Amino acid sequence: MSATLKMPASRVVENAKQTSETVLSDASSAMKTAAENPKQATSDFLHTPFIRGALPFVNGGLAGMTATTVIQPVDMVKVRLQLAGEGIKTGPKPTPFGIFRDIVAAGKVADLYTGLSAGLLRQAVYTTARLGIFDTLMKSLSATAEQKGQKIGFKERAGAGLTAGGLAAMLGNPADLALIRMQSDGLKPAAQRANYTSVIDALTRISKNEGVLRLWAGAYPTVVRAMALNFGQLAFFSEAKSQLKDTSLSPRTQTLAASAVAGFFASFFSLPFDFVKTRLQKQTRAPDGSLPYKGMLDCFAKVTKDEGLLRFYRGFGTYYVRIAPHAMVTLIVADFLGFITK
Repeated sequence: MSATLKMPASRVVENAKQTSETVLSDASSAMKTAAENPKQATSDFLHTPFIRGALPFVNGGLAGMTATTVIQPVDMVKVRLQLAGEGIKTGPKPTPFGIFRDIVAAGKVADLYTGLSAGLLRQAVYTTARLGIFDTLMKSLSATAEQKGQKIGFKERAGAGLTAGGLAAMLGNPADLALIRMQSDGLKPAAQRANYTSVIDALTRISKNEGVLRLWAGAYPTVVRAMALNFGQLAFFSEAKSQLKDTSLSPRTQTLAASAVAGFFASFFSLPFDFVKTRLQKQTRAPDGSLPYKGMLDCFAKVTKDEGLLRFYRGFGTYYVRIAPHAMVTLIVADFLGFITK
């Protein structure tokens, strides 16, 4: 029989009373300390091991979702531009302004935000993972380099960016596919449109009608695109900030300049893969069960043959306007959140 069962009932009650009083006293003391010095209480909370590990992921997700909300109309135009003239080398060449005008004329301004729920879900998964993984890898690499009396260089930054991008892209592919389906739905004849009501509706119906694995359609180019984009964005941002650290520019100006450099390289390296990703994720099976493209390499080959090599860089200006500001807003917000939660 345990000592507790042998103890008199009055003693058990007394011990329970003392324990509850101690807990209440500690809670009261913690609340009093927080009331007297809220900054210290917040700092103590932010520096707990769990919160320190989670913050890079939380900050990354919030930064990405903020940027997506700002850039979503440009992304809508970019997708429509990439899907226009599919399989045709010659013919009319749509412009970003023409597509923007057509979308607004066919419906309403809110149509430019079609797929926003999918875009936010994608950022909640993809950017949370990529920035969190990148930051975690960079801290680990920095700590290892310091132990050896060295500094991390561009090679380490590039490796961290490629790794973070690839892993995050695999996690975020279903939301990315839902986004492309929702944005391209308006290009179909009215009778053939799926008319998805939300990202959950899109994911559910695609899984039910085409199979769960279809949610990872285009995953290969998505991963390659993400690796190229993150190589351009995260590696060059980190490198540019390192190079600008000893200049006379203010920290805010350094962040802005570094994010602008990162945005350009991210756009340049990733656009061809983004183009193929869009084509693969948009395609649906014909009545005979066939698909226009068998995979990434087949898409590259067919577009090169039927539409020309330059088609991969069609809409570079629109893509840059979509990627560069998104990268800049994401990196600036993430940098700011990282600063206030130090």
